[in-house]
Amino acid sequence: MLSTTHLLDIDDLSEADVHTVLDRAAALKAGEDEARLPQKTLGMIFEKPSTRTRTSFETGMTRLGGHAVYLGPDDIHLGHGEPIKDTSRALSRYVDAVMARLFDHGDVEELAAYADVPVINGLTDAAHPCQTLADLLTIREQFGFDTRVAWVGDGNNVGQSFALGCALVGIDLTVATPKGYGMDGSVLARAADLGAAPDVVDTPEAAVEDADVVYTDVFVSMGEEGEREEKLTAFDGYQVNADLLAHASEETKVMHCLPAHRGEEITDEVLESDRAIVWDQAENRMHAQNGLLVELLAGD
Repeated sequence: MLSTTHLLDIDDLSEADVHTVLDRAAALKAGEDEARLPQKTLGMIFEKPSTRTRTSFETGMTRLGGHAVYLGPDDIHLGHGEPIKDTSRALSRYVDAVMARLFDHGDVEELAAYADVPVINGLTDAAHPCQTLADLLTIREQFGFDTRVAWVGDGNNVGQSFALGCALVGIDLTVATPKGYGMDGSVLARAADLGAAPDVVDTPEAAVEDADVVYTDVFVSMGEEGEREEKLTAFDGYQVNADLLAHASEETKVMHCLPAHRGEEITDEVLESDRAIVWDQAENRMHAQNGLLVELLAGD
């Protein structure tokens, strides 16, 4: 059993919880664990579209013997026509867990506050803990946690949850972001309390120099399209390309949570190279989430 009922950000889990979830995920992935969720239903609320989140959760529940119900913005009245707290209380009478992919982090917190079942954050503008679990599973498979990772680009929701995850398990993280686009100070303080805040450096070259893994994400996130030109200008020099990776080891791998804007934050050449472990990372969304779902719902 985990020490938390809900997963709204990765540090809702303890270090022991993270290892428990990843151990279960690895066992399920390897076919060594027969844990199943028969007759369990996951309600999936989507304000933001997604390829990986919907498919990984829906397929994962099927593999675990359960069922997933997709609830898109045109299917329910979340926050318009019905208060979030009412949606939460009603869904709690039907499903065994709720996964919500929303814009406002406060909305997923309200869902959890009124739910009688576990609530999982499938992404908000502030956090993406499910992605972090997949990232940690991928790094554990490739290197173990005694490793060095460079985050290059925007200090966004994915990066912030990843920084907290690294602090939880002891990964050495270095961050390079343009001025004005760094990770929130409160997140860095939380990381410090968990174990260690990431090292923040001035240039991408300095970040990748000793890295085993270079991790990036889109410069222009969903909902930021109006800031596109401004952000692309600010992020000049932060692209993960052959020139940047020349400052790293030939063995350095590259991660990206996808979808990628090829030619912006990462080049097609790098994404299609042997350095990229993004497809293992994408697959591990399902396995990591399956581990989480089993630990939250199976009760053993």
